[in-house]
Parts: sequence; structure tokens; C-alpha cells
Amino acid sequence: MPADNAVEGLAELDRETVDHRFKALPPDAEGLTVGELAAQRRNLFTGGFTTPVLALSAESLEHNLALLETYAERHGLAFAPHGKTSMSPQLFARQLERGAWGITAAVPHQVRVYRAHAIKRIFLANELVDAVALRWLAGELERDPDFRFVCYVDSVRGVELMDEALRSSGRETRPVDVVVELGAGEGARTGARTDADCAAVADAVAAAPTLRLVGVAGYEGEVPDATPDRVRDWLRRLVALAASFDKDGRFADAEEVVVSAGGSAWFDSVAEVFAEIPELSRPVLKLLRSGAYVSHDDGHYKHLTPFNRVPEEGALEPAFRLWAQVVSRPTREQAFANAGKRDAAYDLDLPQAQVVRDARDGSVRPAAGITVTGLSDQHAWIRTEEDADLEVGDWVGMGLSHPCTSFDKWQLIPVAESDGTVTDYIRTFF
Repeated sequence: MPADNAVEGLAELDRETVDHRFKALPPDAEGLTVGELAAQRRNLFTGGFTTPVLALSAESLEHNLALLETYAERHGLAFAPHGKTSMSPQLFARQLERGAWGITAAVPHQVRVYRAHAIKRIFLANELVDAVALRWLAGELERDPDFRFVCYVDSVRGVELMDEALRSSGRETRPVDVVVELGAGEGARTGARTDADCAAVADAVAAAPTLRLVGVAGYEGEVPDATPDRVRDWLRRLVALAASFDKDGRFADAEEVVVSAGGSAWFDSVAEVFAEIPELSRPVLKLLRSGAYVSHDDGHYKHLTPFNRVPEEGALEPAFRLWAQVVSRPTREQAFANAGKRDAAYDLDLPQAQVVRDARDGSVRPAAGITVTGLSDQHAWIRTEEDADLEVGDWVGMGLSHPCTSFDKWQLIPVAESDGTVTDYIRTFF
């Protein structure tokens, strides 16, 4: 598929054949294309889907996409949502339609997926030192003059490795745009730790003809013992670094200065501090990178989201629900459902039982007195209070915590409207 044909790329996903590769899809749909199955608008509960089945709420997806679009516009931010959350070209397309500047990646494989689906602007939030990936990147830059790529650098050695690999590619192409990553503090993750370290990296970039310094970046989510004040202090360090580099003429070859931060927990602080960026010698691209918003969740991000601190800005909605069927009810205090670690995110929190769909009449009721206490590979352990209404065959609808480790367990995810009508299928590439 040509990488410059986004429409054709999505159409190709619609032409993929439904078969045994995709969990939970109706057995009688085998041989249909994904587009043909979507056109049938089957019901998630009565249309032949098998359990367990993960579904995304059509209404909540649309709400979340719209909310971050308006939030970014309101605060004068460009937006490159982190694609590692979903690894879904269909969701990337919807994010770009909703005003995203580009899509953020973490590793070379993700960049290749993005390019295969015609993503024109990619921000790699990592230092790229893989020689094979760099030579491939050089080819992409040569082949497509409209492709914009930016990545971190945080070490002199990393700059040397990048320069060596790009020189050895044999490509005479434009330099790779890089931003110096400022570490979030001692004991934090990647990034140059001091202003002197950052300056040394910038000097190394200036000496490498294959690279071009275009800005600074970092990840405030790694600030040790993070509080709003500590996060804002670090973000002001990042802004000061950009201003210092600009004053020293380090961005002389850049068309704009990129200043980037923003995970899913502190983007309100990013918006606040980035509003304080002084006028620089070139236009400033204030680039936010939050990714988990697209599906949100019922656990980790429900508690961390900045919208809890600024409720007047709106609220995200959890879009995931995992449906599992009760397959054993050995005692009045215990039940087992047929979804486990292969199906549900469990790295941060266990799934939460939210509703029960009655196997006898299809009615839906709250999951009162029903708690998921553990996961085996293919079973959910459920504790039930004495008066809990649950029997073998019932479907339990569960909320999940951590979008990144929810998407990655499913290759094709139904998108269902509130009445259960499935309108689309989200393809993932992990």
C-alpha cells in the first residue's frame, strides 16, 4: 500500500477478511470483510459475538476526541497524541481530523506502522540510535518531501550514533529534526539532567550535519514526587531552556521552535506554563502529547486526569467495557467468568464489575455485591455478597484501568452504540 494514500490504507483495513485471528467475532461472519460485517450493524449481545468481548463506546470515543480538540484550541496548543495507546490507524485518522498536528511514537516499529498508514508528521518521544531504523528513516525522508519527523536526543553518544547511521545510509536527504530532552529530575527516566548536559548535547547536534536542532522537550509525568507546583517548576525549566537556546542562536536553522511535553496526568499544568512562553526568534510550536484520553478508563486515568482539577473544562468518558460470561458459580460467595489476563488490563488495577446482563431475558442491572478479586490467564475470580444476583450464563460488563494495556490485547475491537449496535471495528497493530 502506498504510504502517501491514507484513504486507501483505511479502505484496505475494511477489506481485511474476518476469521479465527480475531477474538470474539461471530463465527458465522468468517469470510466476510470487516467492512461487510460493520455494514450489517449486528448487536453486540444478540448478533453472534462470543465471550469474552471487548467493546468501545461509540458515543464516548466521539466525546473524548471532541473534548481534547477543543481543549487544545482553547489553550493555543498543537497536539500530537501518543499513538502507543491504541496503535490504531482508524483512531489516528480521527485524531488528525480533530485537529491533531501529528502522532507521537515511542519506538521504530510504531513509526513504520504510522508511515504505512500515511501519517505525515511523527514525533518520536525517544532518542533513536538503532542504525537499521535510522537508515530506513533516511529513505522515508528522501522519498517523501512532505514527511516531517522529530525525535529526542539526550546524550552526546546518541547524537554520534545517529550521525554515523545517517551518514552510512547513502542518502543525501534533509537533516533529521531533533529536540533536546530535559530529564524530569534525579531518579526520573530519560533525558539530560542539567542545563550543562543539555548544552553539550546541543553542541553535538550542531557539529552533526545530518541533524538539525529544532527545540526542547520532556515528560513531566516523571517528575519525582509530582505535585502541581513541582510539575510547573520543571516545565518552567523546560521553557527557560528553550529561551536560553534561542538567545544563543541554537535554532538558527529551524523554521519554528518546538517545545513539547504533556502526558495524560498533567496537561493542565503544561497548558498553564506553555502560555508563559516568551516571544522567541521564531514561531513556537507548543506541542502536547497526551494519548490515553481517546478511550480514557475506569481506574488509573479516571483518578489522574487533569479534568478532575479543572472540571469547568469538561470531563472525559471511559469508553472501554469488557464483557465476560459467568461459567461457574461453585458457591454463593464465588463465581468465575471467562475473561482473564489475556483479555483485560491488569497491570495497574483489576477490572471493575459494573453491570450484569441477564442471560434469561437480556435485562441489564447494576453489578451490586459483585467484585473482581483476581485474574488467571483465562478466568476472572469474582467475589459475590450473599444477596448478589448472578448465575451461570449471565454476562458481566467490566470497566478497565489503563488504556495502553487494554488495546494491546485485542486486534479488532467492536465499536458499539449505547443500544449495542456495532458500527465499526478498530484494528490495532502492536
